[in-house]
Amino acid sequence: MPKTLLRLRVNGEDHDVAAATHKTLLEVLREEMGLTGTKHGCELGECGTCTVLVDGQPVLSCLALPIELEGREVTTVEGMAVGGRLHPLQQAFAELGAAQCGYCTPGILLTARALLAENPKPTRQEIRTALAGNLCRCTGYTKILDAVELAALRSTGGEP
Repeated sequence: MPKTLLRLRVNGEDHDVAAATHKTLLEVLREEMGLTGTKHGCELGECGTCTVLVDGQPVLSCLALPIELEGREVTTVEGMAVGGRLHPLQQAFAELGAAQCGYCTPGILLTARALLAENPKPTRQEIRTALAGNLCRCTGYTKILDAVELAALRSTGGEP
């Protein structure tokens, strides 16, 4: 199958990637770029496991074509930590044990990051609504919601 040369901006860096035009962003990130933090889930756009940010907005990478994303900023879970320092959401998830098996966690973290960028002080119901497209089979979501609330509190200057 012929490949097309793509220039993708991922986690703040430009990458030239050769990929078949029918490959999804999920496949290109994992197979061509080695960014395996983005997970295969349902591959139907129903579980949120493959969520990445495109220009700061959550996008299901199993449904996105990289050829349509040239010139846009893609952020994966690998791009959340800066200089070896965890993002406040990652720190809160670790502290509260919000990730059990961790498979859904990258998509949830990125979705929550987009929420907090748009709404730094969300209510619990707003967090639930934002995360509604991210399925987790291990938890009852309580610790996930708690972790997003904790990160929001810390990011706005509060400390529990």
